[in-house]
Amino acid sequence: MSPIAPFPMSRPRRLRRTPGLRAMVAETALSADNLIWPVFVTEVAGADIEIPSMPGVTRFTVDSVKAAAERAARLGIPAICVFPHSDQEGKTDSCERAWDPDNIGNRAIRAIKEAVPDLMVMTDIALDPYNANGHDGLVRDGEIVNDETVECLVRMGLAQAEAGADILGPSDMMDGRIGALRAALEQNGHSNVAIMSYAAKYASGFYGPFRDAVGAGARLVGDKKTYQIDPANRDEAMRCVARDLAEGADMVMVKPGMPYLDICRMVRDRFAAPTFAYQVSGEYAMLEGAIRQGWLSRDVVVEGLLAFRRAGCDGILSYFAPDVAEALATTAGRG
Repeated sequence: MSPIAPFPMSRPRRLRRTPGLRAMVAETALSADNLIWPVFVTEVAGADIEIPSMPGVTRFTVDSVKAAAERAARLGIPAICVFPHSDQEGKTDSCERAWDPDNIGNRAIRAIKEAVPDLMVMTDIALDPYNANGHDGLVRDGEIVNDETVECLVRMGLAQAEAGADILGPSDMMDGRIGALRAALEQNGHSNVAIMSYAAKYASGFYGPFRDAVGAGARLVGDKKTYQIDPANRDEAMRCVARDLAEGADMVMVKPGMPYLDICRMVRDRFAAPTFAYQVSGEYAMLEGAIRQGWLSRDVVVEGLLAFRRAGCDGILSYFAPDVAEALATTAGRG
């Protein structure tokens, strides 16, 4: 290793002097290609409003989500992720609407693919939007049962693939669901449908606004600690990622995002597989709330997304996606 040049011959500030120099030596890049936009689609009359705990985020109807998809395509965002907000009265303990071909999620998939065929549509596979008790799995005598739930999740995933989804996102954290889903896709003519597994999903307090957005929070009985990862654990997350990749996941996700950047880095370094993170609702709410109060500059949004990229993420699910893509396009246009 060559010795460090004595001061003042070594001046790192030389390369920070102008925007052009800083851009020339930037080690990490962020573009619209790195973004997935999560959107909420509602079947509830009058619920297509701004979500109080997520200022600036609204629920779309099936018709208005088409316009959102067209906006994403114009901005170069490659994928949009659909999360359903369903009628509370239609939720049941058996969750049968989760695999109904005409549920709100599947109708939204078809509408988006009709409006913008080349835009990739990602889905969420978990029972909570349709579950009377708010859990991701079936509940029997107070226990979230694993194997019965996996059977339901497979049916849900197949219905989404039939509707035209490009990427399935199992977020339930049941054991064995990736292998079961991959096998079912292969057997039913959907071998080209990709799986982005929520492989390292933690039992986090940062999900609260999301549960409001999909209408699952008020009905949640207990917590999700028996199937989501303990925030104290890193090695367990690595085992879950290894298992999901071995079972056929094409991509893996860490959730939440910024509080778990160490996990993102470990996943990328250890597995060299396409790695994504979800900048979840609580992260969004904190940043957007502080920005609106004037406590933070909006520059922190891009700074935060760069942190995901620097930690090794190939992409980020972010509610900021369209605004960031628009800002990046404007900056590129000036160049």
